[in-house]
Amino acid sequence: MQTTQSLAIRRGASKSPDPDTAARELHAAISTTDPALIVFYCAATYDLDRLGRALHAHFGDVPMIGCTTSGEITPFGYVDGTITGVSVTSPSFVVELGRLNGVSKFEIGGGHNLAADMLRRLAERSETPRSDNTFGFLLVDGLCMREEAVVSSLYRQLGAIQLFGGSAGDGLSFSATHVYHEGKFHRDAAVFALIQPGTPFEVFRTQHFVPSGKKMVVTRADPARRVVTEVNGEPAGREYARAVGLEVDKLTPMIFSAHPVMVRIGGQYYVRSIQKVNDDESLTFFCAIDEGIVLTVAQGVDLVENLQALFDGLNSRLGKPELVLGCDCILRNLEAGQRGLKARIGEIMAENNVIGFSTYGEQINALHVNQTFTGVAIGTSKR
Repeated sequence: MQTTQSLAIRRGASKSPDPDTAARELHAAISTTDPALIVFYCAATYDLDRLGRALHAHFGDVPMIGCTTSGEITPFGYVDGTITGVSVTSPSFVVELGRLNGVSKFEIGGGHNLAADMLRRLAERSETPRSDNTFGFLLVDGLCMREEAVVSSLYRQLGAIQLFGGSAGDGLSFSATHVYHEGKFHRDAAVFALIQPGTPFEVFRTQHFVPSGKKMVVTRADPARRVVTEVNGEPAGREYARAVGLEVDKLTPMIFSAHPVMVRIGGQYYVRSIQKVNDDESLTFFCAIDEGIVLTVAQGVDLVENLQALFDGLNSRLGKPELVLGCDCILRNLEAGQRGLKARIGEIMAENNVIGFSTYGEQINALHVNQTFTGVAIGTSKR
């Protein structure tokens, strides 16, 4: 049995656009002796080859993972164009890391084998992994279009152990996303961590949408391309527009952001966001959607109140978290900016010790979702 100890946590960030300066400033802010894990998130605008070399030069071969973003959640709030990170040091904080390559051509067996091997290695070093002492953390290429298969494959091997994660971003360019592992940035890859923090923790998700009474059935789709061509036997774009009270030519990213759809799985609703309407009136989604699925049009609730309620609950159950690793959808980031809420949301994140990023999609247990905030809150052993 491990001896539970408090965690030594250092958070920091650099606003410098120069990769060498940014790496040096991040190192100065979070470096520590023998860290159990370092996690960082960086803007995709950096020269990643230079940044990768600089990070490895400063931090060496310590356990370190990260990814590119569409916005960073830092100790000074929600910003863009920075690098932010956290180091955790404690004898009771035990981590196993692994990487999947070629995830755009991912095969289920690869995830099964990686998770099984990591569970075995973790058990050899520490306690037998269980739901009350271990969680999984996934960072995955946000353009691979295989997140559903990756997260499902990993989760099947974890038993009751919970998993969360985020899809790496690229600002609003949607051209190339990267994860960082073993001193380098990688495309078309995923990095997976199994973590035993040695202190209380809670994996969470929240979304500021509730189901309306408007339902639609997907009658034709191409899940591999995340394209829905027909809903209720009609062109998908036209039928969706009718459901939200518009003509199809009035559909915009703002409409999709304000009126995503939801699917019900295991008695709970999860958000599926629409990326665009195509020339043939089909809809491209940010998640795979299969034929026969019932979609419910979502209606929004207050974003700030929803986020504050999440942290109020976590604080009541854990005490104030020593660290929250968070994965927040880019569409939530954009909505916050458009509504003038970004500063307040950044304050709430900073008040609750969040280090995180804006994603191209989020993972929770076996699911890939959208317009959601997922993460883990890690508490203190001293209550």
